[in-house]
Amino acid sequence: MSEAVTKEKLVEDVKDVISDAEAFIHATADDMGGKAGEARSKLSDKVLAARERLKQIEGVVREKAIEGAKQTDRVIRDHPYEAIGIAFGVGLLIGILVSNRNK
Repeated sequence: MSEAVTKEKLVEDVKDVISDAEAFIHATADDMGGKAGEARSKLSDKVLAARERLKQIEGVVREKAIEGAKQTDRVIRDHPYEAIGIAFGVGLLIGILVSNRNK
């Protein structure tokens, strides 16, 4: 699940970069001279391409996260007592570690 969280964070970061790039493109719209205009045009094309790839990646990440949640649910439903025992054990271990840390 942490892998999905990391991928989701990456998607959000890329969205922020694309948003910043679009803001830069709009802010420099009046400066169409020479290299600046050419660079702005290339950046605009790359932002559009990145936006499309991001939509695809976001869909894949969402599908994998949902599938992982479904698999977890199936395992817990198939083995409820084992899941309860594991959860109890992990909770007990965390409680012991936290109480030792506070001493």
